[in-house]
Amino acid sequence: MTNTATKLAVSCRGVTKTYGTGTSAVQALRGVDLDVNAGELLMLVGPSGCGKTTLISVIAGILDQDEGDVHVFGHDMKHMGQRARTAYRGKSIGFVFQAYNLLPALTAAENVAVPLFILGVPRREAIERARAVLTSVGIGERAKSLPAQLSGGQQQRVAIARALIHEPKLIVCDEPTSALDQDTGHKIMEILRDVALAQDRALVIVTHDSRTFEFADRIARMNDGLIARVDASPGRPTS
Repeated sequence: MTNTATKLAVSCRGVTKTYGTGTSAVQALRGVDLDVNAGELLMLVGPSGCGKTTLISVIAGILDQDEGDVHVFGHDMKHMGQRARTAYRGKSIGFVFQAYNLLPALTAAENVAVPLFILGVPRREAIERARAVLTSVGIGERAKSLPAQLSGGQQQRVAIARALIHEPKLIVCDEPTSALDQDTGHKIMEILRDVALAQDRALVIVTHDSRTFEFADRIARMNDGLIARVDASPGRPTS
């Protein structure tokens, strides 16, 4: 029997991505090889402009790579049709962004329920599920609050709840703690570890926030469009 801890969630081989053409072309990814295990929190770090956000966008099926292969829980993202990829992303991938991306006219519960609305879940059921997920991230009592009535940390919890509501297998985060103070950032990372990985999902976080490195299982260091090396987290023993 295969140990689920060693099951591949994400496999990237020779992934390239270039923006623009001719003399203005910028090669963001130059042949990336990377594996992410199921049940793992992997942090992607490196200097600005090294290709981190491009890489997670390719992994999540938001961007097409030029060359190479990307498999997410066995699904070939490159050869999946656009409609099928959009459907897979809507069901199986969750997103958490630095800017939260909450809709200002919707309550916290309504914001969390948006992925379910898109999937056609009836409104009443979607809101009930949203309230339950908000409770799981510690702000169930703010379900009726608008984003402007929430602190930055509370807004990020809403964003996490939205990423979790459809029970995705892969969650990608772009700088989820950089706008938060250290204590709030640590609470957000605890939520991500405890809730996001509870069902043997995989979590890939792009970050510059070294204060959170201890929460990672492994840290992949990018430089100039390539994975330079992958290290065990300084806060976790080497296996």
